[in-house]
Amino acid sequence: MELRLYDTLSREKRTFVPLDANNVRMYVCGPTVYDFAHIGNARPVIVFDVLFRLLRHLYGEAHVKYVRNITDVDDKINDRAARDFPGLPLNEAIRKVTEQTGEQFHADVDALGCLRPTVEPRATEHIGEMREIIERLVAGGFAYVAEDHVLFSPQAMNAANSVLPRYGALSNRSLDEMIAGARVDVAPYKKDSTDFVLWKPSKPGEPSWPSPAGIAAQGRPGWHIECSAMAWKHLGEHFDIHGGGIDLVFPHHENEVAQTCCAFHSERMANIWMHNGFLQVEGEKMSKSLGNFITIHELLADWPGEVLRLNMLKTQYRSPIDWTMKSLEESAKTLDDWYRVAADVAPTAPAASVIEPLLDDLNTPQAITALHGLRGDAAALSGSLRLLGFLAESAAQWEGRKQQASGVDATEIERLIAERTAARSRKDFRESDRIRDLLAAMGVAIKDSKEGTTWEIAR
Repeated sequence: MELRLYDTLSREKRTFVPLDANNVRMYVCGPTVYDFAHIGNARPVIVFDVLFRLLRHLYGEAHVKYVRNITDVDDKINDRAARDFPGLPLNEAIRKVTEQTGEQFHADVDALGCLRPTVEPRATEHIGEMREIIERLVAGGFAYVAEDHVLFSPQAMNAANSVLPRYGALSNRSLDEMIAGARVDVAPYKKDSTDFVLWKPSKPGEPSWPSPAGIAAQGRPGWHIECSAMAWKHLGEHFDIHGGGIDLVFPHHENEVAQTCCAFHSERMANIWMHNGFLQVEGEKMSKSLGNFITIHELLADWPGEVLRLNMLKTQYRSPIDWTMKSLEESAKTLDDWYRVAADVAPTAPAASVIEPLLDDLNTPQAITALHGLRGDAAALSGSLRLLGFLAESAAQWEGRKQQASGVDATEIERLIAERTAARSRKDFRESDRIRDLLAAMGVAIKDSKEGTTWEIAR
């Protein structure tokens, strides 16, 4: 069965045929490192980790290259640095913020069971590539210099008689629609309201580099040019898959396409564009004003990362997801069962019943249904779960994590169970029931069988 993925540009599922099966290439927009990542940020990280794992399964680990960038130059970073380290020079404060926040991000996504990308470039390491692309765009007539800025002209792109795509094709908008619906910076030096910044002058104390296009003043890049430069550096002018959240389609990804295709006179940047849907919390849009803004770090204090991962994958990636406490509790119970059955079992190859829905545009809900059907084949269940990024621990480690989180004393529980067993042996059922109720109040569920009494932390 072939891999089929939904392409945002063509608006249809397409059979995935890599440009080079020995070098499958994927780029995903990563974090801007100025604060803890929220749970909405976790969605593309988890979704494209699953795709990365699936591609490695299909083509071999050595033949898949996954690039996810880090944006480490941004106004939000500057503001955070000035706020948190007012006594330091701004550049030094920025370095502290990006290092600390980058470490926080890695710790969080590692806990979610995500593999590290093959390459994780930082924007500030690719200023040379950004300047080169900008120089190409100016030379080609697609960008112009105005008051120490370099701006890209979508009008010039659409007027070009060449193989270039139409600006607006990815987001399915006309220029008029973009003018009416977008919040664009009004500036007297712009030739047209849709023109966007490739390079701008730096304010005193801000990060700055020698400017392109003959500009004497030091400056810094605009946001969109950064990903074009990093993708080009690590994946080439044309690669297989570009991914990110649906909120990035316009303007970020639309502008990436424009910059890259015009700089290299190409019809496409990526063969397939993939975008995950929005996330809500308990039926409402997540926002700080509503008090439902949740970071990955906060959730990890109460839930194992694999619970968050499973909860995310129960919804197909292109659909909106409603993040609820009830769904988290159900995900935790499911993982408790999978760990008991499969964690300590030697895995076999992932089951075809799990692979097949994944090949259908990452249909993870159907794959999870198939996992439930493998409960009678622990080895296949183990192999399938590991493909999806689960079972990183042994069953004992998983149970121990639950005990630690609940604050129970395993020695005390075993003592109470022994007392209850003795009470049952002498037919003192009142005492037996009392101990059972005491254990239940401690959050401990017990199960009696011919082999004896077992227990677990009730979620």
